[in-house]
Amino acid sequence: MTLRDRVWQALGAVLDPEIDEPITDLDFVASCTMSDDGVASVHLRLPTFFCAPNFSFLMVADAYDAVSAVEGVTRAEIVLDDHHASAEINAGIAAHAGFVETFPGEADAELDQLRRYFLEKAVVAGQDRVAQPLVDAGVFPEELAELSLGAAPASPDLDRLRRRRAALGLAADDDAPLLIHPDGSPVTSAQVPLHLRRARLTRLGMEANGEICTSILATRYARTAGTG
Repeated sequence: MTLRDRVWQALGAVLDPEIDEPITDLDFVASCTMSDDGVASVHLRLPTFFCAPNFSFLMVADAYDAVSAVEGVTRAEIVLDDHHASAEINAGIAAHAGFVETFPGEADAELDQLRRYFLEKAVVAGQDRVAQPLVDAGVFPEELAELSLGAAPASPDLDRLRRRRAALGLAADDDAPLLIHPDGSPVTSAQVPLHLRRARLTRLGMEANGEICTSILATRYARTAGTG
């Protein structure tokens, strides 16, 4: 695997926080190049000129951290293009500044709570992804309430759910219940139907946002390319 391949792999771990999908899959990485002396130059692009600065900052900052951690990279240059706050975000990331320092007088808090909020949504949506095939197969609420992560069928969705739960400090071992509330407490059998309806709505909303974003991005940059 080349150094560029490893950098690209690292970028694949960077997520759009609202959609919970890798920026590489969403086509948010416009270019990724390596110099002979190990400088990684990555340009990011987003669906619209006015994408929220907080979401945008999170992705650029996470990309910087991910690429900088790749063995062999001597310097990471992460640049957000075509965004109304590109200058501020790019300068802030280059200076290793936080969100508040990057937007003085506008931002009054760092983005830890925002990141946690979207991770919690990802955990809810992830429960639907893992549980719905079981519901379709006729598994009853009583059984789902007792089902542990280790007893759930192995799948990429289950692996992703474990990672999101671990990132929140929630139990993600084999003995942990599959269905949990945001505070980590288990869902009772009586609560399962409503819990899964809410989980389904959360997942569908995230997936719809993802489809909208990728469609807008494709249209935006197809038009840009067409203008020469």
